[in-house]
Amino acid sequence: MLKHSNAILKLALALAVLLAGGGIGFYYGIFLPSQEIRRQTQAMAEKKAAADAQGKALADRAKRMQAAQTEYEDCVNFAELSYKQRWTQSCQSLHDADQAAFQDCSDNLFSTQAGCLAKHPIRPERDCALPGQMAQELTDARDKRKAECLARMRTEQEGGPPLPPNDPAGV
Repeated sequence: MLKHSNAILKLALALAVLLAGGGIGFYYGIFLPSQEIRRQTQAMAEKKAAADAQGKALADRAKRMQAAQTEYEDCVNFAELSYKQRWTQSCQSLHDADQAAFQDCSDNLFSTQAGCLAKHPIRPERDCALPGQMAQELTDARDKRKAECLARMRTEQEGGPPLPPNDPAGV
């Protein structure tokens, strides 16, 4: 029986060495490389997610800048339109005042039409030359509005909360 036990022991020892070698081979040949591949895959996924987030942030910033630029252009156009409308209204009111003064003069029996026109010239209803102070006030209001438009655009481009729009009646 000793002869058989020696052979069985050798076979068991050989089987143990094979199993240990197989386990070590599996660990170094299959398990560790798959762990490294999984780690690399996870690192690549994290890099891709970071790149996607950065790309989205850049796209959002570009949209925000484009929207701010469009709003700025609209604001400046509104300031110019308001300026022109106020200029035209001022010309109209000066024209009406000139006509009223001319009518008062021409209603006088001792005045001639030529004399009244010389005393009270009538300005055109549109595109007239306004008095210096009035023209300066209109220009200053327009420039102030444009500066506010620029400040609002810069605030919006930097990502801050948008400034409330100004009251159009105050322009």
